[in-house]
Amino acid sequence: MSATNLKLELPQLTPEAEHLRQEVRAFLAEERTSGRLPPAEKIGLGFDRDMTRRIAARGWIGLTWPKQYGGKERSALERYVMNEELLAAAVPVGAHWVADRQSGPVLLKFGTEEQKQFFLPKIAAGDLTFCIGMSEPESGSDLASLKTRAEKVPGGWRVNGRKIWTTNAHRAHYIIVLARTSTVEGSRHAGISQIIIDVTTPGVTISPVWSMAGEHDFNEVLFEDVFVPDDGLVGQEGNGWNQVSAELAYERSGPERWLSSFRLIAELIDVLGPDTRTATLEELGRLTSHLLSLRQLSLSVASMIQQGKSPNVEASIVKDLGTKFEQETVRVVRNIISSEDLVSDGKAERLQKLLYHALTYAPAFTIRGGTNEILRGIIAKGIGLR
Repeated sequence: MSATNLKLELPQLTPEAEHLRQEVRAFLAEERTSGRLPPAEKIGLGFDRDMTRRIAARGWIGLTWPKQYGGKERSALERYVMNEELLAAAVPVGAHWVADRQSGPVLLKFGTEEQKQFFLPKIAAGDLTFCIGMSEPESGSDLASLKTRAEKVPGGWRVNGRKIWTTNAHRAHYIIVLARTSTVEGSRHAGISQIIIDVTTPGVTISPVWSMAGEHDFNEVLFEDVFVPDDGLVGQEGNGWNQVSAELAYERSGPERWLSSFRLIAELIDVLGPDTRTATLEELGRLTSHLLSLRQLSLSVASMIQQGKSPNVEASIVKDLGTKFEQETVRVVRNIISSEDLVSDGKAERLQKLLYHALTYAPAFTIRGGTNEILRGIIAKGIGLR
């Protein structure tokens, strides 16, 4: 790929996608009226199994999957529109997010028929939560240097190693672990595989990693002689790197990469009055223009995924720019709250709570889905600069 081959075309949303948008908005209005969706006081993805089941009852988990596995066979752009609306409304979708975004599609593309029939309908029903076992304590962003190993034994695999920053591992039912299953001379990427592990399996220990926000979302997961049957292997042995590369395109390009901080902007606009300073309006205009640009880029990647492509470089661009936008949003809103003196009149109580949480949560934006330095390396390599 070269820079001239890098194309992010703007797709046209279909009438079906816009109709689904109205369905989602009607659902959100119903949830708010019933009191099941209170105003957000935190940014990021909340975790609520009951909400996940209500979303599943609408058929909105596994939306693009074949009907035989519990899906609705709708387009990737329709799924994008649905998630855009849910995230903008700060709906707690964490109980199904990873399974719907990554684990399910990986199984759909690389899994056995038995794996598809067992896992996918349960995910679509909102009954299964997955987490991802990629990052390791001593590997940093160099995923290929992982030390977790899966040794072939009669009837399956024996797994030993550690994973870190594993979101919701303490709430999940299964984890898809990236582990080295063989050594290939001259290649760091060959010989790596993906394995599904039930987190209740003997030898799996999950320990909390508390964030600066005082929340327990992250975990360290220890595997000590964990036995996994042969049917836990996902795809071909040794093909894990290629499988993960395809998976990361789903993870890095979605609307959550630029909508995590959206509630800050929306709440700020609700609080500002007619006497708002011109400088504040200019800052909000600049943020809004960046938001709309990111949305167009992200939509373009969703369109490429719908066409069956693997837009790894394009997804990395969205993630890198999205991280910068989300962290800048926190800084700008903090400055506006101070300059507009929104603290003294009491109108901004919820905005203050959102900002406080965002200030302590924002460092995670840089880490999740790959650090900016790693993403820029992927981009540079993809367009022929290195």
